[in-house]
Amino acid sequence: MHINITLRKGVCSEMKMVVLDGYTLNPGDISWERIEQFGELEIYDRTSEEDIVSRIDRADIVFTNKTPISRHAFEACPNIRFVCVLATGYNIVDVEAAKDNGVIVSNIPSYGTASVAQFVFALLLEICHHVGAHSESVRKGDWSACPDYCYWHYPLIELANKTMGVIGLGRIGQNTALIAQAFGMKVLAYDELKNTELETASCKYTSLDELYEKSDVISLHCPLFPKTQGMINRDSISMMKDGVIIINTSRGPLIVERDLVEALEQGKVGYAAIDVVEKEPIPEDSPLLRAKNCIITPHIAWAPKESRQRLMNSAAENVRAFLSGAPINTV
Repeated sequence: MHINITLRKGVCSEMKMVVLDGYTLNPGDISWERIEQFGELEIYDRTSEEDIVSRIDRADIVFTNKTPISRHAFEACPNIRFVCVLATGYNIVDVEAAKDNGVIVSNIPSYGTASVAQFVFALLLEICHHVGAHSESVRKGDWSACPDYCYWHYPLIELANKTMGVIGLGRIGQNTALIAQAFGMKVLAYDELKNTELETASCKYTSLDELYEKSDVISLHCPLFPKTQGMINRDSISMMKDGVIIINTSRGPLIVERDLVEALEQGKVGYAAIDVVEKEPIPEDSPLLRAKNCIITPHIAWAPKESRQRLMNSAAENVRAFLSGAPINTV
């Protein structure tokens, strides 16, 4: 287990800070110096559940991405004053327990807006053109042996005039909708909080049922709440167009995976492209791994270096604001 401890006299040299799972944010290509300036920083690449309390029992500030901080941890570690979640989603922290113990929790909104929206179309364009498979085919000699000047092994799809349903029109959903319109697509958006200023001639709010019924592509951009968990299921899929494309770069449990696999096998869903799954890392026996027409990537939509640097910068600002007595991005 890699541990990096940095002691630096900064704004608050007596402040002890612990990063529980820093590797995914920073495998070594960006710097922790913006956070190190606030005091003593102890960085763990990963932390198992049984080691959480022992690693944060003397910490004033804790940074976590996917390592859970439970009520037990808060009660066992009374020194903790501030938790900074190194992500937008904060369900890994028991925020009620934090409040009960006088701990402020902040997250990092907006850092991955451009990266995730871009990745939606990386997935979608791969479905439309199968670029990787055709490149590999050429390298294997298929083009050299072809009697014609071109060939294709898969149906090719043009996006212009297709309809994209965007579920969740927050920052990432808005960027996704803008890119879709740039491709000449029409956008149907569903969000419980409507901002009609976002509507254009090619982007309109609609009901969830109508979105399901009329969309050629459906992209998920909503948070995971009890009411959204499992929203893509056998019943909702039955309302969709035959051959619909489903993309999920948001939260895995939004989709009932067994229902998606069934729909893929039956051809009701033409393709699925998912960057998130119900349990991560994906289990070896997940039926998704054997489903046809299903692209699975390892939760990387957020991960370009530029996005991770923004996250690091925002985490430092969260700490600075907390220490100044005016915390920001609180949840």
